[in-house]
Amino acid sequence: MNTSALIRPAWTPATIALMVIGFMVFWPLGFAMLAYIIWGDRLDGFKRDVNRATDGIFAGCRRGSDKAARWGHGSARTGNVAFDDWREKELERLAEERRKLDEMLSEFDDYARELRRAKDQDEFDRFMANRNKSTAPTTTTETTKPTGTPKRKGSNLLDD
Repeated sequence: MNTSALIRPAWTPATIALMVIGFMVFWPLGFAMLAYIIWGDRLDGFKRDVNRATDGIFAGCRRGSDKAARWGHGSARTGNVAFDDWREKELERLAEERRKLDEMLSEFDDYARELRRAKDQDEFDRFMANRNKSTAPTTTTETTKPTGTPKRKGSNLLDD
């Protein structure tokens, strides 16, 4: 490590000042600077370990993708002509089955969509019929009072 750097993982006046300023401005910055002062010399080993681990993980992914490409649509031959021909025929048969299943799924989706539309239309028609019944004007005739009896004042409690 370069020991002449102004900011290095050690207790130098510059790192102490940055840590104090970090605590004053925003406390996580102060903690980050404190962690750098204490454990900063271990960062090179940490980076090396992390890089080695991720390289191992992605190397496994590369091996898996090579294997998948080998079994893909005839991209890699095994050397056995009979097996390769059989595999090609099976892959074509499976692709045809997949196409048929996709067509059936599409037909069923259309059928289910039409059923939902018909059900929704039926419910809407029922709603509109009920709504029109309740808002239709009443055509009942009012009963008329006999005109032969004279109305007297005070005969009705509401008139008073």
